[in-house]
Amino acid sequence: MAAMILRFDAADAHWRVTPLPCFSTDQKDWLTRGGSLTAHLRTLGEVAVRVTREAVAQPWADEYAALAVVPRAPVWVREVVLSVDGVPFVAAHSIVPLAASVGVWLSIRRLRTRPLAELLYSDSTVARSSLVSRRLVARHPLYRLAAHASDEVLPHALVARRSVFERYGAPLMVTECMLPALWRNLAVTSQLDVERAQTHPRDHGRALGHTASRAHHAVPPRDARQGEAS
Repeated sequence: MAAMILRFDAADAHWRVTPLPCFSTDQKDWLTRGGSLTAHLRTLGEVAVRVTREAVAQPWADEYAALAVVPRAPVWVREVVLSVDGVPFVAAHSIVPLAASVGVWLSIRRLRTRPLAELLYSDSTVARSSLVSRRLVARHPLYRLAAHASDEVLPHALVARRSVFERYGAPLMVTECMLPALWRNLAVTSQLDVERAQTHPRDHGRALGHTASRAHHAVPPRDARQGEAS
């Protein structure tokens, strides 16, 4: 991914670069992880992409400024659910100006069920803004998208992140809402790690043979031994 000065910024009064202090350690970690979210999810299991919407629409109230378009400008929208081992973990919403979706970002219309990451991270002409995050409540359209994607009743608030990708001056913004199943999976994994550490504690009191000092076991030189014998 190219290093350049971007014209677009996903941050505003609600979407902030620094995660809120009330977020958990796992949330702060995943909301600020660079690289491909799909690749990170693959460390947890088998990832599947389900496309839930591809259409011409209008930007949300907190989107058009980040793309530098007018409020009712037509945009191309792609929405997907990312599942790990059959369980929905992320609801994602991508948006690009309509003209760019048939030009610079034409490939977004041809992804089908392939993850967007295959397009973004294989192109050296693409640059990415800083990741920003926020809490989402029911009045935000992304929360409602997540509610449709999830197999469970959602809590009062969710967490999400977004960033803008730029290619030849054209923006594409990706917003990703993490679902509760992701945090539960990470919590279980952390607990298992703790239990394994308690079941098989490391022995810090006994030096391992191959690392122990042998200075006090040194064999005296041959001449010294002969001297002692005489």
